[in-house]
Amino acid sequence: LRESDSASVLTVTSVSVKQPIENLILSNSIRAATVGLTKSLALELGHDSIRFNSILPSWTETERVNELMANRAEMNNTSVEEEMEKKSGEVALGRMATPEEFANVAVFLLSPAASYLTGVMLTVDGGGYKGLF
Repeated sequence: LRESDSASVLTVTSVSVKQPIENLILSNSIRAATVGLTKSLALELGHDSIRFNSILPSWTETERVNELMANRAEMNNTSVEEEMEKKSGEVALGRMATPEEFANVAVFLLSPAASYLTGVMLTVDGGGYKGLF
């Protein structure tokens, strides 16, 4: 990476680093540690023109989210569709992200268009996270 004129590394964690998700204790902890590592690497290697950023997605329409919604449906005696609607209703845009929307943000952060961004933790959640920072 140091031999490159500019290099970019992107870690993918979760909005759970800002707002932990219930019943995902281990996952929440590991993701928070990953963000700390990413920020530390950005500070340590920025002088070598190596950028480190992290993307913090929320609910995205993936197989893993479908599994989580199935688990919630079983626990709550509801349907997967009802659980998906509940989660989508918590998002300002009223829906989960598509994998393509997530990919577009990742491509931007890795591209020269983001050449002055390093150590950034970008939340990609359609307005679902309620905090300011």
